[in-house]
Amino acid sequence: MKYDVAIIGGGPAGLMAAGRAGELGARVILIEKNSRAGIKLLASGGARCNITNTSDEPRGMAAKYGKNGKFLLSALHRFSPESVMDFFERRGVKLKTERAGRVFPVSDRSQDVLDALWKYTRHPNIEFKAGFPVSELVIDGRRIAKAVLANGQVIEADRFVIATGGKSYPATGSSGDAWAWLESVGHSIVAPLPGLAPLALNSPLISELSGLSLHDVSISAYAGKKRIDSRFGDAIFTANGMSGPAIHDLSKAVSQALPGEVEISIDFFPAFEQFRFDHRLQNDFQANNNKQLRNGLSTLLAPKIAPVIIRLSGIDPEKRVNQITKEERLRLVSLLKDFRFKVRSVGGFDKAIVTVGGVALSEVVPKTMRSLVMDNLYLAGEVLDLDGPTGGYNLQICWSTGYVAGESAALAH
Repeated sequence: MKYDVAIIGGGPAGLMAAGRAGELGARVILIEKNSRAGIKLLASGGARCNITNTSDEPRGMAAKYGKNGKFLLSALHRFSPESVMDFFERRGVKLKTERAGRVFPVSDRSQDVLDALWKYTRHPNIEFKAGFPVSELVIDGRRIAKAVLANGQVIEADRFVIATGGKSYPATGSSGDAWAWLESVGHSIVAPLPGLAPLALNSPLISELSGLSLHDVSISAYAGKKRIDSRFGDAIFTANGMSGPAIHDLSKAVSQALPGEVEISIDFFPAFEQFRFDHRLQNDFQANNNKQLRNGLSTLLAPKIAPVIIRLSGIDPEKRVNQITKEERLRLVSLLKDFRFKVRSVGGFDKAIVTVGGVALSEVVPKTMRSLVMDNLYLAGEVLDLDGPTGGYNLQICWSTGYVAGESAALAH
C-alpha cells in the first residue's frame, strides 16, 4: 500500500502531524522506532507536562525564541497556545495556568496529555508502525520515494514528514539519526548542542551548597567581561554545579561561549540596585544591632548560604553587626549582588531538556514546514533549529510545527 503521508517520529510533533493529516482525509502511516510513541513526552516538565505558555500573544511569544523566533510566527498564528489549550480540553484534559503563564494538566500527569494525543491519532486513516527504526530514505531526484525500515520493510508515500526530535533524552530514543539523512540529501544542519541543561561549576563551595534552592534570583553569564545573557527565576545547587529553570535558560548562551572562560554571577536580591541594597542592609543591622553577624544575616539568607557569604567576606562571624565597618558591609553587599562561579561545562545531551541546533530554518518554508531541498518533505519539532526557554515554549514548537506540517502534507498535491 502506498500512503499519502508517512510521518517518521512518534513524539509530540509527529503525533500532532499524524492526527491533523488523518482528520483531513490523508492516508497516514506513523513510524516510531520505539515500541510505543511519546516516551519523551512522559518525562516532560518533571512528568507533569508543561504543554504551553500563555504569557504572550504570538509575536511576543516568538520573541522568546531569539533570532529564530520570527520563523515560528506563522505557525503560532495557525496553532496558538490558545489553540493548544482548546485542543487538549476538548479531549478531556483539564488544564491549569501556574506562575509565569505555565500551563499544566490539572492532574499533573503527562500521561493524560499523551492519552489525548493517542485519541487524536485513533483514526481509520492512520496506521501506526512501532518498534522498527528507519534505516534508509530512498531518494528519487528531489523527492523521497521510500523509507526502508530496519526489518527490511519498505514504506512508500507521496509525502513525508520528519519529526524525529533532537538528541536530548537519548534514553528515550532521541539520537539525532535524521540529521545524517537530511544532510545527505542537501540540508544544512546547525551543529547540535545540549539545551536547557545544568551547569558544572569549578568551586570547592559546591559540595557545601549542594541542595540549596534559590528563589527569584537573577543569574547572569559572562564571557570574559561581557555579559552574554541574564535570567530571573529559581535555581538549585547540585553535587557538581547548578540546575533549575534560570540555569537551564542560561545554558544555551554558556554552551555557545565555551570552551572560553565563562562565569555565572548570582544576584540574590535583584529587586534592589546595589546602593539601595546597601541601605537595606544598614537598616537590617540597625534593627539587630546587638546580634552577632552569623545571626544578623538570618533574616536575609538561608542558613546554608549565610556562613559561606560571611567566610568569603573575611568578617569575623562573632562580630556584632553594630561594629561592622562600612568597608566590611560593602564587601557583603558585593557578594550578595555578584556571587560568582567559573563554569566548567554544560551538561550533555543525557542531562539536556532540548537540543539547540538542527535543520537550518532558511531551508524550510515557515507557512507550510515544507523543505526547500526536497519537494515532498516536511519537517516539524526539535529536528529544526528552533528552541526556547523553559515554561512550555518548546512543546509549543512541537504542537505548532507538527500541526502545520501535518496539514500541509495532507493538502498538498
